[in-house]
Amino acid sequence: MNIPPTTNAEAAAPAPEHCDVLVIGGGPAGSTAAALLAQQGRKVVLLEKEHHPRFHIGESLLPANVQLFDRLGLREDIERIGMPKFGVEFVSPDHDHVAMVEFADAWDKTMPYAWQVRRSEMDEILFRNAGARGAQTIEGCRVRDVQFDAEGATVSARLDDGAARSWRARFVLDASGRDTFLSNKLKAKKKNPKHNSSALFGHFRNADRLPGKLEGNITIFWFAHGWFWYIPLADGTTSIGAVCWPYYLKSRSKPLKDFFADTIALCPQLAARLSQATLVDDAVYATGNYSYTSTHCSGERYLMLGDAYTFIDPVFSSGVYLAMYSAFEGAEVVAAVLDRPAAAAAARRRFERDMRRGPREFSWFIFRVTNPTIREFFMYPQNPFRVKEALLSLLAGDIYGKTPIWRSLRLLKALYYLVSAGHPRRTWQSWQRRRRNIRDLGPLAGENVVEAR
Repeated sequence: MNIPPTTNAEAAAPAPEHCDVLVIGGGPAGSTAAALLAQQGRKVVLLEKEHHPRFHIGESLLPANVQLFDRLGLREDIERIGMPKFGVEFVSPDHDHVAMVEFADAWDKTMPYAWQVRRSEMDEILFRNAGARGAQTIEGCRVRDVQFDAEGATVSARLDDGAARSWRARFVLDASGRDTFLSNKLKAKKKNPKHNSSALFGHFRNADRLPGKLEGNITIFWFAHGWFWYIPLADGTTSIGAVCWPYYLKSRSKPLKDFFADTIALCPQLAARLSQATLVDDAVYATGNYSYTSTHCSGERYLMLGDAYTFIDPVFSSGVYLAMYSAFEGAEVVAAVLDRPAAAAAARRRFERDMRRGPREFSWFIFRVTNPTIREFFMYPQNPFRVKEALLSLLAGDIYGKTPIWRSLRLLKALYYLVSAGHPRRTWQSWQRRRRNIRDLGPLAGENVVEAR
């Protein structure tokens, strides 16, 4: 019998290793899920394409994050690296005053603060915790392909040194963030039809800060082309970012650093706070196509967690919370699929429902945050029917528990429509302006994160 010679490709193909769950991406969602599943006694492999610590944006956490860190046993670790954040400051170019709200005034008074964190530090804490809990963690390992079958999946990956690796997994969790690995592979990713934004951001030293307890509060500055975030970090630096409509980023005709400086100058209140500040390492970043969703987030042998499923405008700092919450919920789905197959379909339906619910509740306000009526609500917060408390609970991330905020939020939305109807010309102009702003202008300079030095 003639046996055909082994080709180089076949010789290089590694024999697949076996695991219960393979997790793609070592950010907050992936590391949290890996830790929880390893604690259940499962064989978990966690793959991260980069090496920790690595840069990431999204530095502002919500009070609802605190209980998740408690459940992971990491509260003290995050407290050590974080800047306490007790509330939000709103600054409008159309008002002579600033507005300050505190999470302690929310419906549930037991979640009075969160933290601002350097994501490089926080993400590494979560990643190392997954390893300490028993997950096999591999850095510098980029997933190239996933092929599903009735029994699970074959995952192919490549290490930094070019070595190929593969696994047979009973279940796959995609926590690849904005890479949206499975959503792209399955052609499930869709541009958000109701929102379209881009961002410029950098870190500054010697930025002016609020006094005392207020020092760590996030500030939201509105300006003509969108809004700015202002996030003080514990190491003395401040993260500054402009989330703007695509037409504005598309207008750039100069180096990114100079364009960012010009953008800051369009907001005099922010420029004043940065009058003595210097840009760290002369580094400015840009990204386009900021908001997207997917047609679904679960399948027979996979889930998409956090940003791998959907990403919404970060004005309310919901990203890390939604990612970590999806990991907790996802771990329960995996347990059902692997241990209680009869309960798997119901678990997946609950997961799909909850993963849509969070972004939906935040998005109603996000879509209107630059609208003059909503801006008035933030600049003159009132509490009839406990609407302020309910809104603060939403801003704190208290949307999955039993806090009875929904009636008051419905009343707040009704007030919005009533006030808008009372100013028909302003409302019409605002609607027309937003309609123009969210137009899809095609690929932007800075479609992926880029750095200018």
